[in-house]
Amino acid sequence: MSEIEQPQENPPRRGIRRGIYIIPSMFTIGNILCGFYAVINSVKGYQAFPDQAMHLFDNAARAIGIAVLLDGLDGRIARMTKTTSEFGVELDSIADVITFGIAPAVMAYTWGYGSTPGMERLAWGISFFFLICGALRLARFNVMARAPRFSVPGNTPKLDKRYFVGLPIPPAAGLLAAVIHFVPQPLSSYEAEQLRLYSWALLIGMTLLAVLMVSKVRYTSFKDIGPRSNKPLITLPLLSLLVAGIWFYSQWVLLLIALVYASHGPLMKLWALFSRFRRPSSGSEEPADSASA
Repeated sequence: MSEIEQPQENPPRRGIRRGIYIIPSMFTIGNILCGFYAVINSVKGYQAFPDQAMHLFDNAARAIGIAVLLDGLDGRIARMTKTTSEFGVELDSIADVITFGIAPAVMAYTWGYGSTPGMERLAWGISFFFLICGALRLARFNVMARAPRFSVPGNTPKLDKRYFVGLPIPPAAGLLAAVIHFVPQPLSSYEAEQLRLYSWALLIGMTLLAVLMVSKVRYTSFKDIGPRSNKPLITLPLLSLLVAGIWFYSQWVLLLIALVYASHGPLMKLWALFSRFRRPSSGSEEPADSASA
């Protein structure tokens, strides 16, 4: 009798398990929805009057910010529920290209340098450069994540979970969204001299973000922070303070966080190079002292 009754218990469990697998994908679909919403609002803002355009561009920037949160949650939920799959990984990569590649490229063009006379072709090219660098960054990340733990020298190294190689595409898009959220007024509403100056600054900024994404500069992943963190008395108060800061001072706090994260990778790289140059000089002094003694 037990052998006959046992198969009847399996189908409900399989259905529950399949439902759990859908949960991370729903967050990823929400990510794509935010990216599509940002593109639509950016296009409408490009065609609207300045007062209405500010509201539309701010909505687009907020959508990118929500997408960054959803992108961080889908992976964590998949790991917590042990529902990671190849399908989820591929869907997440496609979502990132749409939300953090296409949407920011369109936002930078419509909100910023796309309205500058004489810069239309350059503006189009820089937006596409940002998009293709973000896609290459995602492809490299997927290859490194699937690499063996100990690889042969010259091959792709195994990805260290504590760091990202290159600026991740969500923070790159988040920095642009934070700038637009801080100043939602489109650049086309400024005077001609200010428009050209701000457009060149945005062009340089987008180029730097694109280069950082395909670079080998390491960025902290913060994957060791979560419900299993061994320092909850430090993590939880900091997270509470962060949420309160974003709630009351979202423009300043989000821009500061985005700037600090985007710049901390190159700063750590420069510090490592500076420390490496200092070691030989300090080491060469020791033999001379011992010889004189």
